Amino acid sequence: MRARPHAGTTTAEEAWAALTTVSGRQDPYPWYEAVRAHGEAAWLGPGKLVVVGYEECDRALRDTRLHVQDAARYDASAPGWRDHSSLRAFTSSMLYSNPPDHTRLRTVAGFAFTPPKIRRLRSVIEEMTERLLDRMAGLGAAGPAVDLIAEFASRLPVAVISAMLGFPEQDQVWFRDMASTIAVSTDGFRDAAALERADRAMDEMTAYFADLAGRRRREPRDDLVTHLVNTHDEDPHRLGHDELMGTLMVLLTAGFETTSFLIGHGALLALEQPAFAERLCAEPDFVTGYIEEILRFEPPVHVTSRWAAADTELPGTAVPAGTRLTLILAAANRDARRFADPARFDPDRRDNRPLSFGAGGHFCLGAPLARLEAQIALPRLFARFPRLRATEPPVYRDRWVVRGLDTFPVAVTA
Repeated sequence: MRARPHAGTTTAEEAWAALTTVSGRQDPYPWYEAVRAHGEAAWLGPGKLVVVGYEECDRALRDTRLHVQDAARYDASAPGWRDHSSLRAFTSSMLYSNPPDHTRLRTVAGFAFTPPKIRRLRSVIEEMTERLLDRMAGLGAAGPAVDLIAEFASRLPVAVISAMLGFPEQDQVWFRDMASTIAVSTDGFRDAAALERADRAMDEMTAYFADLAGRRRREPRDDLVTHLVNTHDEDPHRLGHDELMGTLMVLLTAGFETTSFLIGHGALLALEQPAFAERLCAEPDFVTGYIEEILRFEPPVHVTSRWAAADTELPGTAVPAGTRLTLILAAANRDARRFADPARFDPDRRDNRPLSFGAGGHFCLGAPLARLEAQIALPRLFARFPRLRATEPPVYRDRWVVRGLDTFPVAVTA
């Protein structure tokens, strides 16, 4: 039996400690509320603030005095981090950089994610979705259950981002598995063995990227890898070698894992409440609100962090320079001050603006693409398989910062 917080007696520190355990990560929401009982921004000790309120997280994400953890900050707070190639790669990307470097790196990659270019991907996503549904039908005809995550929810986004980047189709499943191994490093340093595996996978991926960059120099194509390589070669000050590798890694991992979890959660919620599956098929406009409510209710990204480069404040809380802030976006999305009846999944909710893709300068570059993929994938999944059903309970990955389903066995019947 999982431990549960005791109303009125669990301290913020105890709730925080529970979130570092396997059982706490499997069902974190009660612990978020245990933190909230001590304030929308609660101190866990000197210089350590955890933020669970919607207004407070929104303000923090937009405050230019609150920075992401970049290489210089890691040097000060985590000696030895440079020994890990998985951490070095991420800190060489826009994900872990602050202006002016963040602005420069975001501009380099941002051209591929403009609204017109995202809209032009619709036919590509639709074609890939149908191919994967055909594959699921074939696998289901053989009798055993089909893993919805492995065969659909993760294959679709990795196929889409691979097409954008220019990665060969035959390598896509390998990319997915390697990127999932590497992404564990974003959860911190707690699991030394997982971090070692992430480093090995990063070394393999970096060698692959370097080889692919060489091939694109010899044979340019109309893809994102060619664009990034050309940018680096024309002006290494605009995009350095390590930044090129880090950008490719972040685009790959951010381009599929969060979208995979979004689709997986959407399928699970529709199977738990079949009326939603029916509406996804019957009401074309329903899917937009459905996706936004998934993002609010079960967001792929639960946590992000900031540190105060200068004195600042959140509503009701002074934040001195040097403070480390943990922003629990999944808790902010269930703030009763912002969302009525926040523990209820309601796709018809009005004025639904979750913080799941962040806000401010670090708002997720790929958010429109993730939404589009889910908007196409979920209605087509249930239209193709109206009798889709779970054969076993889904299993969550043992992750917290980015949280989603690892396996979800289903019976596929047309």
